[in-house]
Amino acid sequence: MITEGIFKANDIRGEVGVQWDAAGAAAVGAAFVELAGLEGQEFVMGRDMRTTGEEMSRAFAAGAASRGARIKDIGLASTDGLWHASGAFALPGVQFSASHNPAKDNGIKFCRSAARPVETDFLSRLRDRAMELDGTVDTTLPEGVVEQVDALSGYAEHLRTLVPLEGIRPLKVVIDAGNGMAGHTVGAVLGNLPLEIIGLYLDLDGTFPHHQPNPLEPQNLVDAQQAVREHSADLALVFDGDADRCFLIDERGEVVSPSAITALIARAELEREPGATIVINTITSRTVADVVGEHGGTCVVSKVGHTFVKALMAEHDAIFGGEHSAHYYFRDFWGADTGMLAALYVLNILGRRQAPLSEVMSEYERYAASGEINSTVQDAQAVMGRVEHAFANRGESDWIDGLTVRAEEWWFNLRPSNTEPYLRLNVEAADQPMMVGIRDEVLALVRESQS
Repeated sequence: MITEGIFKANDIRGEVGVQWDAAGAAAVGAAFVELAGLEGQEFVMGRDMRTTGEEMSRAFAAGAASRGARIKDIGLASTDGLWHASGAFALPGVQFSASHNPAKDNGIKFCRSAARPVETDFLSRLRDRAMELDGTVDTTLPEGVVEQVDALSGYAEHLRTLVPLEGIRPLKVVIDAGNGMAGHTVGAVLGNLPLEIIGLYLDLDGTFPHHQPNPLEPQNLVDAQQAVREHSADLALVFDGDADRCFLIDERGEVVSPSAITALIARAELEREPGATIVINTITSRTVADVVGEHGGTCVVSKVGHTFVKALMAEHDAIFGGEHSAHYYFRDFWGADTGMLAALYVLNILGRRQAPLSEVMSEYERYAASGEINSTVQDAQAVMGRVEHAFANRGESDWIDGLTVRAEEWWFNLRPSNTEPYLRLNVEAADQPMMVGIRDEVLALVRESQS
């Protein structure tokens, strides 16, 4: 069983047993091999800790094998662990994960060899072929087509070579894995460092018994914030379910903006390679462009989503990229996103200064931001058109990724989600009252459509 709705802009996500099942996964596996031209060739596959991960990934492998492919199975892995394996083995990759979605969901992320992104139309072509094959592909996995491979140690070693942390001052670090894959990777990566680690929910549990693995929702950060204050920690690292994203909390228990982290790492990378290119997305804070310009770099703007960002990273040979959602991309990591490598950068910078994290980050918090505000609407395009008309003479608008309107002292973006039935609003302005005014004006127009 496969339903059309599981195919998103950047990946597959849907409720197992309702929107797709093992037979559907087998059909996707067969379609993947056909479209990627992998008959008689090999790809690497990983999965996160979701309870349906083993069943669904085995069915996918069976479908792939039915079309003549062989599989290197790295087993339990973070999504950035799969990107690493794709790069290290120079093979296309498949990761079973629904990222931060609820426990009942599962999904798949894809990449070409060396973690290169799939084409922007790949998911739509995969959808069409998989739905043609649905119910016709055997889910029995033949013997001899799957090789079990340990990739965790190579992943950890590669990250540690990119950011040598020897010599940093001792730090007390709260790590909230949310029962996700960071619990699998953090020991391998951060072991033997001068870190006192206070672990929260490091045990792998795909039912997510403590909180949902989505750091974008403030309620999922509360435990880490309390732990920082209780233990007088220097910072907290909070990972999403598949551990490709990392949110940071400073020593006061305050959340650090992902745009500020993007600016911090962009500055470090530009000091290493003056004049380099940095990729940001349409709703990244203006702070990042300011910092990149001040340090002699160039910004390139992408649509939101890892497929789009990775494509621009490759096109422009960009050294680094960052998104508002705490996805961070590195040229030295095959242009792919890795929350753990971003965390290492922050630990390295903080560990070589005596100042607290809040002070280190203060120069990268230059504007007032609304954060992402979600609204459910019946006709997203009509709502965005109404908002554009209302702001027609007040700023310049574009439709690169939803609707963006920019004025001298403020901007906002209103865009449909790639993965959920929401219209997402982000607003940034020179000061808080201005931001609140623009935010409330746009939200009133959006809510008008709901009445």
